[in-house]
Amino acid sequence: MIAIPMGDAAGIGPEITVKALADPMIQKIARCVVVGDREVLEDALRFSNVDLKIKCIETPDTGDYKPGILNLMDLKNIEMKALKIGKIQAMTGRGAYEYIKTATELCLQGKADVLATTAINKESLKLAEVPYIGHTEIVGALIGTDNPLTMFQVRNLRVFFLTRHVSLRRACDLVPKEALLPFIDACVEALGVLGVTAPRIAVAGLNPHSGEHGLFGTEEVEHVIPAVAEASAKGCDITGPICANSVFYQALNGRYDAVLSLYHDQGQIATKMVDFERTISITCGMPILRTSVDHGTALDIAGKGIASPVSMIEAIRLAVEYAPHFKTHS
Repeated sequence: MIAIPMGDAAGIGPEITVKALADPMIQKIARCVVVGDREVLEDALRFSNVDLKIKCIETPDTGDYKPGILNLMDLKNIEMKALKIGKIQAMTGRGAYEYIKTATELCLQGKADVLATTAINKESLKLAEVPYIGHTEIVGALIGTDNPLTMFQVRNLRVFFLTRHVSLRRACDLVPKEALLPFIDACVEALGVLGVTAPRIAVAGLNPHSGEHGLFGTEEVEHVIPAVAEASAKGCDITGPICANSVFYQALNGRYDAVLSLYHDQGQIATKMVDFERTISITCGMPILRTSVDHGTALDIAGKGIASPVSMIEAIRLAVEYAPHFKTHS
């Protein structure tokens, strides 16, 4: 059972949601319940030319999970006369937050197995005075997890991020050994929850050529190498630092089960250059499992019926793939 908050009503979230749920493969492998607004989704069905019938339900167990049915928990929080598709609005930011909140509660209550999220807009959230910058922060706050782990997956390449939404200058200050060691432990635990036992892990270098023994920066010598050595001494199968210009390629080709990226764009560029649409964000280290598209609300094409649902389809597929491992571990 996959809970899907439909995202920002002014963006492509509703469109890729209905397109994904019309996909025969998704209809075969998953029971999906959408949390959103009926009128917005009816409009998305119209301009996307998707043939689904909306069934409004109170709880997931009352849904009709047959091909052609979109099971919806309708929060009725969008005023269609005021909705401007493609525009940043407080109303849609508040709505997106409420969809995430309700869908997260379904997972916490055991009424859904995985949370699969679509696109939200940071500016809309800000206009709505929602005090969080994105999905990870919202879900973490709702369930009381201070620092959930973000993992990207595309094909068999998995990438964890030591730092996320901070400046590059700040990210360089956030790689001390004292931060890396617990981060490595958390990544190993997260992989185990996802069914990857005894993982082979690589740490990407922070500086060009991993600092060349201090010639281009001392972070590797002072922090990364000692952290890797200590983690290895505890039994972790870990290597690094390995130059960022090769480590992701090596992992993609099966040499490692996961790479630890030391800052946001390092791992993001690596995964998205493999396959932008199929790069999926997975949030680990929480009582619930979340998968997500990793693209924005695409306001420039919203409402035109041309948005690709590939990322949403892949987010649901990975949710289904990892759900049994997560439930067994829980």
